[in-house]
Amino acid sequence: SCFSACEPVIIGSHVMNIQVEKQDGIAVVKLNRGIPNPLDLEMVVGLAGIIRKLKDDPENIGLVLGSANEKIFSLGFDLPGLYDLPRDDFRHFYHSFNQACLELYTFPKPTVAAIEGHAIAGGCVLALCCDYRVIAKGRTLMGLNEVKLGVPVPFLADLILHQVIGDRSAREMIDKGEFYTSDMLLEMGMVDQVLPAGQVVQGSMKRMQDLGSTSLPEYYAQAKKSRVGPMAGQFEQERAEKEQSFVEHWYSQESRDLLQQAMEKF
Repeated sequence: SCFSACEPVIIGSHVMNIQVEKQDGIAVVKLNRGIPNPLDLEMVVGLAGIIRKLKDDPENIGLVLGSANEKIFSLGFDLPGLYDLPRDDFRHFYHSFNQACLELYTFPKPTVAAIEGHAIAGGCVLALCCDYRVIAKGRTLMGLNEVKLGVPVPFLADLILHQVIGDRSAREMIDKGEFYTSDMLLEMGMVDQVLPAGQVVQGSMKRMQDLGSTSLPEYYAQAKKSRVGPMAGQFEQERAEKEQSFVEHWYSQESRDLLQQAMEKF
């Protein structure tokens, strides 16, 4: 593991447990760390690095974020790997996770989350940071269960959630920490499209192509900046305080006990 500033190591089309494919100018970025796709430092630093490279790639028109397996998009943080970290190392991980989320949220080109499997906690946060979300029909679950782990919902996700589904639904989702099916997510506005399993990535790419045919890249980038800029600014302004609060909760005895129980199910 690397707990200092580290750049992703690119090996062919793979960057540290992340698979990158280019199709018709669209980068399909797939989390590829086993079935659960647990998020660790390597994964989030690698993802942030990929996003930065695509941002500066003139041939890239957008990004589809998905999973290399159809069962799980991501179950969130790698609890077994993070639980015993010294506080400073965990603080560095959490700061890096937030940086990856911010890079994705402010990416000046269209982004679509292709959710073929469950997107839970940190996985749900990554999906929220995309412009659009396409999910597999059926019992594919999505939700933020941080309240059941004794920690706050990451601040950027909290801000986005209120914007996307409204204050009342966001409050309920955060307070209850429950998971929602694809039809429920569509009804509340959390996802933009429900497709049969096996069609999610292609459907996400079609959505990207449709965006490209109706909007010039410069116009899209400016419109997106106007949309995400205020919340990104609020996040940056309060980031240090919110990150410190998350770390304090993570190491509280109440959270330790809840995390221990969650790890047994992980």
